[in-house]
Amino acid sequence: MYIVSGWENPLALLKHELVQLEYEGYIVPESVKDKIAGLHPVYDAFNEQKLLQIHAALENLPRSPAYNYVQPNELDAIREERPDGPRQLPLKLNDRALLDRFHGAWTGRAAGCALGKPVEGMGMNGANGLNGRLTIKKYLQNRGHWELDYYFSGKDAGDGLKIGCEKSMRENIAYMEPDDDIHYSLIGLKVLENKGPDFQWSDVANCWNDSLPYNAICTAETQAILNYNMMTPRARRWSVDPLPATPAFTRRHNNPYREWIGAQIRADGWAYACAGNPELAAEFAWRDASWTHTANGIYGEMFAAAMIAAAFVESDPKKLVEIGLSEIPRNCKLAEAVREALTWIPKCKTFEQFMEKMEKKYAGMSPVHTVNNALIVVMSLFYGKMAPDRSICVSVMGALDTDCNGATTGSIVGAAAGRKNFGGKLAAPLHDTVKPLVFGFQTCTMKDLAERTLSIHKKVSASAAEHKK
Repeated sequence: MYIVSGWENPLALLKHELVQLEYEGYIVPESVKDKIAGLHPVYDAFNEQKLLQIHAALENLPRSPAYNYVQPNELDAIREERPDGPRQLPLKLNDRALLDRFHGAWTGRAAGCALGKPVEGMGMNGANGLNGRLTIKKYLQNRGHWELDYYFSGKDAGDGLKIGCEKSMRENIAYMEPDDDIHYSLIGLKVLENKGPDFQWSDVANCWNDSLPYNAICTAETQAILNYNMMTPRARRWSVDPLPATPAFTRRHNNPYREWIGAQIRADGWAYACAGNPELAAEFAWRDASWTHTANGIYGEMFAAAMIAAAFVESDPKKLVEIGLSEIPRNCKLAEAVREALTWIPKCKTFEQFMEKMEKKYAGMSPVHTVNNALIVVMSLFYGKMAPDRSICVSVMGALDTDCNGATTGSIVGAAAGRKNFGGKLAAPLHDTVKPLVFGFQTCTMKDLAERTLSIHKKVSASAAEHKK
């Protein structure tokens, strides 16, 4: 099949694939690496003949005998490899209290996303020889705003450092502007409203087609929906024939981003609906992730979903992380990384000391990978002490994918605190308003989203109870 690229050109996909294969433990011959290195960045970027030859050489590679991880993609196999866990927690909140928690979760997600948006590029790439975290710190120090406790100022301090997303700067912010990190939460709500708790992965794909501009998605999502649409022409979507596309194809074909952060940021809508039920939240997350990602890319969404769902009952960060780990394979790279990170926290007095360890350990990892960004979320819960504003600010100061980590952290701490106890300064400037690019959600309030989430939660809970009979 031809190399059809979505997010980047075919040569860029090939280079990312090389990195991904080695991350998966495959032994890539040096001769193949040399061929890739010898390709011209312009003239060979779309040279199908050369690129397909190299892709053929990357098929059926041997795995290193030292690679001992067990990382299945299918739900039953994942569950066989997970450790013991509570699976479901006693949710004792009445409707009024639960509505407040949903309101807090939506507020936290929006505040974290808005806080991180202006420095997303800075957090991943750094500047002037500094990594992303130290560049953000320098930016803030030069403007008298270290440590971070409010939205970034766009003020020019004469240091040559620039940030983006003017609508999310403190001088202008008045609502949550469009961003994929809030869009996917809305997609989860929309799919559950339209299809109910028995939704399938293809329902998610079709909802993307119906609701999201193609340019509003990135990396693995861009490639996966392209793969889906290549195999599912519009004429066939309305036929009685089975869909020719499969998750095994859509998540894997020309998709070297399959263990990046894209699925991890999509956990929230599913998790809110499953408040108090981390096992079901992880299952919903698996249905959402398994057609765009593999292995740790899937586990990242399951881990986040389980923690968010548990946060409606549990507020101890260590217990939340343990619940998240209980829904993913014990012997996967993400679980290994999280367990090691938990040993760093007692030894590191500050989040900066923690980040120094993490940056050294994962120096060669993409700044938009699942694993390193998940560790920032984890550490933010501890160093922020589950206080919404502080935890969100710590996650953004940690850098890498700042809006993604701020949003996921915000969901967890917002669900645990609720809107009435959210506190701090981050919530008020948003005026409880989201203005996304998801069709059907052009302008909405977080209170309205909370009310709709409560309605869906009741339906999901009733369905779960019925299945247990």
